[in-house]
Amino acid sequence: MHSAMQSPREPQTSPPWRLRRRVLPQHTDHAGVMWHGTYLAWLEEARVEALAAAGLAYADLSAQGLELPVVGLSIDYRQALLHGEWIDLESWVLPRRGVKLPWRSRFLKPDGRVAAEASVDLVLVDHGGRDGGRDGGGDGGQGHRLLRHLPAGLAAAVERLQRGPA
Repeated sequence: MHSAMQSPREPQTSPPWRLRRRVLPQHTDHAGVMWHGTYLAWLEEARVEALAAAGLAYADLSAQGLELPVVGLSIDYRQALLHGEWIDLESWVLPRRGVKLPWRSRFLKPDGRVAAEASVDLVLVDHGGRDGGRDGGGDGGQGHRLLRHLPAGLAAAVERLQRGPA
């Protein structure tokens, strides 16, 4: 991992957000090992669900013309996740680093062993309006801007995310 990233292995100060999933046939390759793309989908699901639990649905954020795109991603695979296993995905939201909102996650096997660790960095982008700037307005992307300060509702949700679930 990059030195600037805090490892999920380091002690976290808040309880993790949790997502529990079973590895299903559609998540695996022909050998019954979870496909790498499933990790990304589950990381996104964990973020969206945690944000909703913290009081802000991602759909509401999008309706305001705001998005949280991934700008950095690292996954350290340790053990294969296998068809039929129940997996616990634990995630923490760390303090912002400049414009980046860092998330750290780990995938736990049924016996508690860490199967993978992930670092995901997000940024907040304003697409320039309630329609999210998706109307093809011909601005060549100029209506999209990186926000250095979080709007009040999102800032409060991020504070709740950093404290972990109640």
